[in-house]
Amino acid sequence: MALLINGEKVEDAVIRKEVEHLRPDYEKTFADMDPKEREDQLIDWSRENIVERTLLKQEIGDIEPAIPTDKLDTILGRLKEEYEDPQELYKDFDAENDEKIKEILELIIKTELRFGELYKDLPKPSQAEIEKFYEENKEQFRTADQLRAAHIVKYVDWQSDEATAYNAIRQVQEQIKNGASFEIVVDKYTDDPDSGNSFSYLTKGEDIEEFEDVIFNLGVGEVSDIFRTRFGFHIAKVYEKKPGIIASLKEVKSQIANELEEQMRQQVVEEFIDQLKSKAKIEEV
Repeated sequence: MALLINGEKVEDAVIRKEVEHLRPDYEKTFADMDPKEREDQLIDWSRENIVERTLLKQEIGDIEPAIPTDKLDTILGRLKEEYEDPQELYKDFDAENDEKIKEILELIIKTELRFGELYKDLPKPSQAEIEKFYEENKEQFRTADQLRAAHIVKYVDWQSDEATAYNAIRQVQEQIKNGASFEIVVDKYTDDPDSGNSFSYLTKGEDIEEFEDVIFNLGVGEVSDIFRTRFGFHIAKVYEKKPGIIASLKEVKSQIANELEEQMRQQVVEEFIDQLKSKAKIEEV
């Protein structure tokens, strides 16, 4: 069903297009929701998005002065340099030509200018507000676990198949079990010349999951059993572990201030849009 927003008609096809644009992420986020309820909510949210964008465009689109054409041309030129395939640019902007993109860019710039006016009188977060946020969200500022380790790897690739790589690392494992030094064996047999050196601190979340699942569950000085990752077979040894800690208020004060400022800006924008909606005439046609 089409909408009439302050006399401007928005066809049902526009809403359906917004539905399909939101659908992939939406269905992933609400995967456990009843399918019918989920679809109804998706349509409602899509309609709401279209209403808000239309009202914002109506409020801001006619603001003077117009953005200079040369400025829009410059911005468009820079955007084109960022895209290897020009068609992707038009797809991202849902525009059929350069003039349509420049219309969208002008609206974006005017919107930013209008929002800037809304933000200018916002107060800075107080020390008390920063401290309160820190106390209520301390876990957000916990650093990830770290460790230093070395590992032997036998790659499974075009040069070595699964069985060959596994047999090779089994022989290495036997030498370690029979008393050979891990540090000597790793330098002698690993396929990766850098893997024998103890890493600088490896932060959890920086490496592939199947590798971290093993090494972060080893104790200091412990040598793993043979394990498989997407690269091949490994044996790892951990030398040092550093558990994550909660950063001090001093370390994250500016980060918290920025987050609180962003929350205030979002609230101001939401109130501004709510005011537009309260004055608008919105009809189904």
